[in-house]
Amino acid sequence: MKEPSDYFVYVLTAPTRSSGSSTSAPGRHRAGRGRRRLWTSALAAAVVGAGLLAPSLLVSETPAAAVSAVEQARKRSTLTTTPAPAPTTVAPAPRASAPSAATTAPAATGTPATTTASSAAAPSTTAAPGSTTVPPATTDNPLAGMAFHGLNTAAARAAGQPGRSAEDTAALAELAAVPTATWLGAWSGDLTTAVRQEVASARGVGAVPVFVTYNVPERDCGGYSAGGVGSSAEYLRWVQAVAAGIGTATAVVVVEPDALAQLCGDPAARLSLLRSAVELLEANPGTHTYLDAGNPTWMSASTMAERLRAAGGTTADGFALNVSNFQTTAANVAYGQQVSALLGGAHFVVDTSRNGNGAGSDWCNPPGRAVGERPTAQTGQRGVDAYLWIKRPGESDGTCNGGPAAGTFWDAYAIGLVRGA
Repeated sequence: MKEPSDYFVYVLTAPTRSSGSSTSAPGRHRAGRGRRRLWTSALAAAVVGAGLLAPSLLVSETPAAAVSAVEQARKRSTLTTTPAPAPTTVAPAPRASAPSAATTAPAATGTPATTTASSAAAPSTTAAPGSTTVPPATTDNPLAGMAFHGLNTAAARAAGQPGRSAEDTAALAELAAVPTATWLGAWSGDLTTAVRQEVASARGVGAVPVFVTYNVPERDCGGYSAGGVGSSAEYLRWVQAVAAGIGTATAVVVVEPDALAQLCGDPAARLSLLRSAVELLEANPGTHTYLDAGNPTWMSASTMAERLRAAGGTTADGFALNVSNFQTTAANVAYGQQVSALLGGAHFVVDTSRNGNGAGSDWCNPPGRAVGERPTAQTGQRGVDAYLWIKRPGESDGTCNGGPAAGTFWDAYAIGLVRGA
């Protein structure tokens, strides 16, 4: 996973919702959410009443040159195919995306069978750098009609650096123009204040942010992205700060990548902690939570469904697959639908940021990979609420296959992902 030090947070107010009571209307949570809120709000109130606070979020600036390059990339309709330059590191930060020895099953290195994605999953019109516009849809998808937003700031900075070829600059700018999730962790500082500021500043953009909470105790089981807060109480204070920053705005939150698949330390304690985190986030009327569920190669659908149920997966809007991994969209959809069936039809989202060519020979910076489907809520797949770019394309998985430290932006790899598509 990752631990960046320079993330933007994009939070916007909720789009207009139907005044009807049907739970299948676009933008609505699943049935029973109102009943859940009666007691999840009590939990949130108890946490707030205890005086729980969280540290401040550092927000980086995007160079003017990068913004110009991003604007040019928005007008491009095809990807170029020139070779990538030598690696350049930007903002080092740990990150990994493979299970540690404590996991029940290692990440497989083989490539699942590939099929082409539905035409409904084609890239949508870009409304602004880091956002997509999605036409309304009449489904039970709670994200239907939403435009996603989030800037790949490292790609934007790299695109603005002088001395590159026009082709390389355009490739980096193209990455920067695609909405990418904002990861929240110990590097984020005063979450509540920063997120509230972004809610106010981004309100006019008309898009919805995608957050990733990544600060659970014993994170990554001591792997490349080891870290997290020191106790359950501290973690719940931190999650409450995220929820307070979002408030009544609309947001998508992917909850703790790898935390369920790895289950470090006391499994029962972690399951309980994740369940409480989901409840705190779901207490907000416009927050859509997706509990991370690994990828198709990690464990059986039945095992993951059992863990999701124990960790509050049925209280959340659904679960998330393939975060920071490379498994094909087809493989994730098939696996996700198996898990969904075991959970009574739970919905899910898929990280398509780097799965355009499927998995390689390694989970860590495999060569020859490519970006996948652009973020959209129109997937054309049963139960799949969205394809999202959750991993920030271009950030290293770790010091493997010639890569820099985990979380460091690697120019050559980033450009290669664009070239390979």
